[in-house]
Amino acid sequence: MSDPALDAKLEVKQASKEVKESENVAEKYSAMTVSKNSEMNMGELSSAFSAVPTHKPVKKQIQFVEDKQEFSRFPTKTGRRSLSRSISQSSTDSYSSAASYTDSSDDETSPRDKTQVNSKGSTDFCVKNIKQAEFGRREIEIAEQDMSALISLRKRAQSEKPLAGAKIVGCTHITAQTAVLIETLVALGAQCRWTACNIYSTQNEVAAALSETGVAVFAWKGESEDDFWWCIDRCVNTEGWQPNMILDDGGDLTHWMYKKYPNVFKKIRGIVEESVTGVHRLYQLSKAGKLCVPAMNVNDSVTKQKFDNLYCCRESILDGLKRTTDVMFGGKQVVVCGYGEVGKGCCAALKALGSIVYVTEIDPICGLQACMDGFRVVKLNEIIRQVDVIITCTGNKNVVTRDQLDRMKNGSIVCNMGHSNTEIDVASLRTPELTWERVRSQVDHVIWPDGKRVILLAEGRLLNLSCSTVPTFVLSITATTQALALIELYNAPEGRYKQDVYLLPKKMDEYVASLHLATFDAHLTELTDEQAKYLGLNKNGPFKPNYYSIRRYATMKCFHLRTSSSTDIRAKDIQRGHRCRRR
Repeated sequence: MSDPALDAKLEVKQASKEVKESENVAEKYSAMTVSKNSEMNMGELSSAFSAVPTHKPVKKQIQFVEDKQEFSRFPTKTGRRSLSRSISQSSTDSYSSAASYTDSSDDETSPRDKTQVNSKGSTDFCVKNIKQAEFGRREIEIAEQDMSALISLRKRAQSEKPLAGAKIVGCTHITAQTAVLIETLVALGAQCRWTACNIYSTQNEVAAALSETGVAVFAWKGESEDDFWWCIDRCVNTEGWQPNMILDDGGDLTHWMYKKYPNVFKKIRGIVEESVTGVHRLYQLSKAGKLCVPAMNVNDSVTKQKFDNLYCCRESILDGLKRTTDVMFGGKQVVVCGYGEVGKGCCAALKALGSIVYVTEIDPICGLQACMDGFRVVKLNEIIRQVDVIITCTGNKNVVTRDQLDRMKNGSIVCNMGHSNTEIDVASLRTPELTWERVRSQVDHVIWPDGKRVILLAEGRLLNLSCSTVPTFVLSITATTQALALIELYNAPEGRYKQDVYLLPKKMDEYVASLHLATFDAHLTELTDEQAKYLGLNKNGPFKPNYYSIRRYATMKCFHLRTSSSTDIRAKDIQRGHRCRRR
């Protein structure tokens, strides 16, 4: 048996040894600090020494008690809500969720209330802060590195100036990638005025960089609805400048000009539209006999639909959700409303990360595609109580209603990947019994009276461009398609295009694709004369029939095929088809 008195002496001796060893380590550390930081002043050295821990168990115990007291003062439920408001304000004032540089010093002042001047002395623009131009230029230069095909087109056509005399008014997302397109149009001879098609998607520094180079930009992140229409009007209505070409995304600019400036609208030589929403509006005007301008439906071109809509959304849906919510997708139950190209991209990305994915559809063809891709096609009402995430991408309205939002479980995420903010019935949520709590930039908690919270992203607007960024390379494909469409409409001889909606000639689609193959060091196989004759094709293309780009309603009954070698398809009696489209 051991002697208790002897054991106690050994413990004291061991403790003394540990204290000495600790002090020796502290002295050794201090000596190393002095040798490595010989230029430090004595005050800094004193702080460094005092920061070295010493072996004093009693003080550690006291510190532990203080920690527990601090923990007991953790804010209550009410306190956490006010804290989240404080955090959200600071997050809104610093960096945006789209990696956009924002100066917090002037966030409270509307750009409409400020007079800004660029280095050339021009005031014909309205952006958040013209001083951010240098940061924007860096963003544009980064984007150029992954948009080599568009840069190649710029270099090839720059000497010819195919857009000389073109006055293009644009309404698109103003991002670094769009800036590369705009500067390409300018290099090809065009004059441009630009505004944003979404109140949240503008990168403020990019808008400033464009304004610095002389492009009249009217846009900033976080516009109000009134600001949005004011910016469009300033782009169109300016003394001594009348547009003759439109590049639109969503149809808002076209609609505004058609309604408010009909005389200006009639003089437009061509419209290029890249979204389902905007194309639908054009077909409505065409069917009513009110479209007095030729229009190019870029959305249904192969290079837009099968690349931008699919691959862009496949990557950016995860980016937007991760940045805003930090959600883990493994095992989450997600419903994607609409299985068009956007829906297909979203479903593929979510499935790859282990989510349990459901699909809602109205179209039996898309529904069958979803089933054969391994997704269960359901009605939203059947699963609304169990899903964790709802993503809309239909181009329709009221896809998610207030009644369905009422039945969602606590903590569910609701977001939209369609162009317009009509798919989720957000207006029904702005009622006195519901509390809105901003927790991050573009992230709101909508709180029901019983405490249930639903996380709404970007107030129901386009998630990926409002809350994150999109892949530059894919946007290069779309931007090149848009540039070629503008060149085609602007240079077309009189009579080639009637007052109707057209698809991009298939030869141009294939040219855009070929420009981007070099990035992958891809080499196409060439047909032999015998093979070309057997297939009935020209060796140099086009290789697809005219109707290839129409996703599911392209039949000979729906479309009149033009035989002219310079044009492709004119849409006729298409209203039913576009009413049912998926983005």
